[in-house]
Amino acid sequence: MNDTRASFVTRFFKLESASGIILMFAAVLALVCANSPLQNYYALLLDTPVEVRVGGFGIAKPLLLWINDGLMAIFFLLIGLELKRELIEGELSSWHNVVLPGVGAIGGMALPALVYIYFNRDDSTALAGWAIPAATDIAFALGVLSLLGSRVPASIKIFLTSLAIFDDIGAIVIIAVFYTASISLSALMVVLICVLILVVLNRQGVESKSMYMLIGMVMWVAMLKSGVHATLAGVVLAMFVPLRSGTEGHPSPLKSMEDDLHSAVAFFVLPVFAFANAGIALSGIGLQQVMHSVPLGIALGLFVGKQAGIFGICWLTVRLGLVRLPGGMSWKSLYGTAVLCGIGFTMSLFIGSLAFEGAGDNRLFDERLGILIGSLASGILGYLVLRASLPAGDRR
Repeated sequence: MNDTRASFVTRFFKLESASGIILMFAAVLALVCANSPLQNYYALLLDTPVEVRVGGFGIAKPLLLWINDGLMAIFFLLIGLELKRELIEGELSSWHNVVLPGVGAIGGMALPALVYIYFNRDDSTALAGWAIPAATDIAFALGVLSLLGSRVPASIKIFLTSLAIFDDIGAIVIIAVFYTASISLSALMVVLICVLILVVLNRQGVESKSMYMLIGMVMWVAMLKSGVHATLAGVVLAMFVPLRSGTEGHPSPLKSMEDDLHSAVAFFVLPVFAFANAGIALSGIGLQQVMHSVPLGIALGLFVGKQAGIFGICWLTVRLGLVRLPGGMSWKSLYGTAVLCGIGFTMSLFIGSLAFEGAGDNRLFDERLGILIGSLASGILGYLVLRASLPAGDRR
C-alpha cells in the first residue's frame, strides 16, 4: 500500500511540476504579448465575443470569460475528484497526515487575508479582494520544487500537496459564500434537480462517465444563470462520481475520470488561463503603483502572510505535542516550503477576477501586479531556503 502511495505521489509530482514549468512559460508569454506590439492583438483575442445558442436560449461572453467560467470549471472538477479520493483512501484519510497541513492551510489563509485587510481597511471597493493572497498555486509551487530534483524528500512533496488541497477547499468555500452574485431561484431549482439526478445515479451504481459529464454540463449552465459561480458545478459533480466500481476488475470511475482530466488540466486548461489573465502592461510602473494598497496588500499577504501563517501555526502545533514533523522534514525545510506556498498565481488570479469584476481595469491591474510580485518573491526565496536546507546527498 505504501509503495502504491509513493508511486502516486511520484507520478503526481512529475505531472504537476511539469505543468508548473509550462505555467511559467504561459505567464511570461502573456507578459511579452501585453508589453510588445502584440498588445492590441492580445486584447482583441481576449475580448472576442463567443456565443453558443440553441433556439431561443443562448450564452454570449467574451473569450476571457469563457476561459474563466468554462475551462476553470474543468479545473475545479479535477480538484473535487482529487479531494474525494484523498479523503476516502489517500493521504488525507489518516488523521496523522491531516493535522499539520490542515492547520498550516488555516494559518496560510487567515494571516494573508488579515495583511491585505490591514492595508485596504479604508477602501470598501478594495476590501473585496481580501481573499486574493489566501490561495496557493500547487502547480507553480511543485514546479519550483522540481528544480531541486531528488534532494526533495517525499514528506515535503506530500505536505505541500496536502496543504494545497486544504487550501483549495478553503478557496471553494470562499468563492461559494463571498463571491456569489444575485441569486436566480429558478436556475437554482435546475441545479437542485441535477444534484438529485446525480444522487440517484450514484446510488444506483451508474459508472458511465459520459452520463455524469452530461448532467454536469446542464448543471454548469444552470449555475452560470443562477448567480452562484459556475465553476463550483465541477466540485459538486465530483462528489457524486463513484470512487469504486461495482464490478470486480473494472477500473474506478473516479480515478479513470481523474486520469482523463489531469493532463488536459495541467497542460492546457491552466496554461490557457495563465496566458489569458497574467498579461499586464508594465510600462510606466513605478514605486507609486507598487506601493498602492491593493498590490502592496496582495504582495505582502503572499510573501509575508503565507510564510508566517503556515510556519507559525505548524511550529506551535508541533511544540504543543499535537503532531510531529514528518520524517525527512526539518524546521528549515518546513520554513522553505511555507515560503513556497506564497506562490498564489492561478487561484489568486481567479479570485481576483471575481473580486474586481466590473470594478475597472485599474483594479485588475493592481491585483495582477501584486500577485506577480508576491509570487515571484516567494518562489525565489522558497527555492533558496530549500536549496540551503536540503543536503545534496539527501535522497530520503
